[in-house]
Amino acid sequence: MTTFHASKFPVLIVGGTGKTGRRVAERLSAQGVPVRIGSRSGSPAFDWENPATWATALEGVSAAYITYYPDLAVPGAADAVGDLARLATAKGVKRLVLLSGRGEPEAQRAEQALQASGADWTIVRASWFMQNFSESMLLGSILAGEMALPVDRVREPFINVDDIADVVTAALTDGRHIGQLYEVTGPRMLTFAEATAEIAKAAGRDISYVSISPDAFMQGLEQEQVPADIAALVNELFTVVLDGRNEYLTDGVRQALGRSPRDFADYARQTAATGVWEGAK
Repeated sequence: MTTFHASKFPVLIVGGTGKTGRRVAERLSAQGVPVRIGSRSGSPAFDWENPATWATALEGVSAAYITYYPDLAVPGAADAVGDLARLATAKGVKRLVLLSGRGEPEAQRAEQALQASGADWTIVRASWFMQNFSESMLLGSILAGEMALPVDRVREPFINVDDIADVVTAALTDGRHIGQLYEVTGPRMLTFAEATAEIAKAAGRDISYVSISPDAFMQGLEQEQVPADIAALVNELFTVVLDGRNEYLTDGVRQALGRSPRDFADYARQTAATGVWEGAK
C-alpha cells in the first residue's frame, strides 16, 4: 500500500456529520488517522455559504474529503467545489476526494472543476443511497406505512453508504486511487416499490407504495413546509435524475476494493434489527 499522508496531519471531512462523512471519520479514526470535521458547528467551522471559513478549515490538513450540501445538483455547486479545490491546492492540500452523483449535469461539472484544479483527485460517483430510507428524507414515509413518490417503474441500483465510506477511506489512505473515477452502485436494480416491499418484509410491517404525480408530490412537500429550494431539489432528483438514465450497474466498488457491493436485502435486514423502522403495526 502506498500511503500519501503522514498520520500526524488531519484529514478534513467536509460534511463530516453527514451519512458518508461520519462513516469516513469513524474509519479513519480506527486506523489512527486524525480527522477534522468540516461543518458549521466544527472547530474551526466550515460553511459552504461562507468562503471566508474555508482557508482556516484547510490549514494544516493532509487531505480532504469533499461532500456538498445540500446536493451537487443545485446551481452554483460546481463553482464552489472548483473554488475550494483551487484554494486547497494553493495551500498545499493536493489530495482531494469528491463525492459525486450519477446522472446529474451539475455534479459532472463539479467533477471537471476538481480535475482541472491541479489536485491529486479521486471521484466517487454514487447512485441513490440505501440509507435514504432509514436516515433521512424517506424515513417518515416508512414509519407512516406509505411511500408516495413520483416514480413508477424506473429501477435504481441503490448503494449502501458503508460501501461508499469504504471506497472513500481507501482513496484517502492509498495512493493507487489517485486519478481514478469510481462509479459505484449496488449489485442489483430495484424499483422504489420493490425496495419498499423488501423493507416491509424485513421490518415485519405493512408498508405500501404509491406512484403519484410530480404536482401531487410538490403539494405534499409544501404541506410539510419543506423549504422551496429544498423541495425543488428533491423534485428534480425524482423527476429528472430518476428518468431511467441510471438503469445500469457498474463495478466501481469492485474496482476500488476488490469485492462485491452490499445487497439491499442485507441492508434491509440489518437496519430492521436496529428498530429504526418500528411503527404502528
